[in-house]
Amino acid sequence: MGIFSRFTDIINANINSILDKAEDPEKMVRLIIQEMEETLVEVRTQSAKLIADKKEIGRRSGRYSKEAADWEKKAEVALSKGREDLARAALKEKTEALESVEAINADLEQIDMNLQKLSADIAQLQQKLSDARVRQKALVMRGKTAKTRMGVKRQIHEVNIDEAMNKFERYERKIDDMEGEVEAYDLGQRSLADEISDLESDEKVDEELAKLKARLGGGSNTEHAETGSTNDSSPQSKRSEGEV
Repeated sequence: MGIFSRFTDIINANINSILDKAEDPEKMVRLIIQEMEETLVEVRTQSAKLIADKKEIGRRSGRYSKEAADWEKKAEVALSKGREDLARAALKEKTEALESVEAINADLEQIDMNLQKLSADIAQLQQKLSDARVRQKALVMRGKTAKTRMGVKRQIHEVNIDEAMNKFERYERKIDDMEGEVEAYDLGQRSLADEISDLESDEKVDEELAKLKARLGGGSNTEHAETGSTNDSSPQSKRSEGEV
């Protein structure tokens, strides 16, 4: 009775209601699945036993039916020999055998009904077991996601993100100040090679600037050069005339 009582409880159980009340749904699903699997094994074992009992009782019914037929034949033989008393006794045995057959057949009908109901219950349990296994996989994924989100939420709650970023910025400013001090120190420690290198760099820049000016204002520079040469010849002529 314990097996069928637990089986009925599981069949009638509302898995969603159980999970809503559970502190650890994932663990509860594992327990439900384990209980279903154990119950399914026990019920199938019980079903197999009932089927074996049905076969045995069926064979017993067959024996009583054969026995009733034998007593009928004996009654016919006794009556043919004029022994009505023996025929009456044989028919009495036949009647008792048929009554046993009827009782056994009634038991067989009840066993058949129980097996049909049990088969339907097993099918329902298998469906619930399949649903629970699917639910278990979903709960595992949901549980992992929930734990991850909970970790993030706790981190945000326990640590002020804005304050943490301000600390990073203050640390970054401190590093900038340190780098500025190093650069300032380097300015006062320039070597002769550094200064000469700067001069060479300035010369290169001047050359590039001159080339650029020449490229952009080549035509106007040529005219200016011609005008300058004409002006330069006039003083020479004047000096020549004075000398004369």
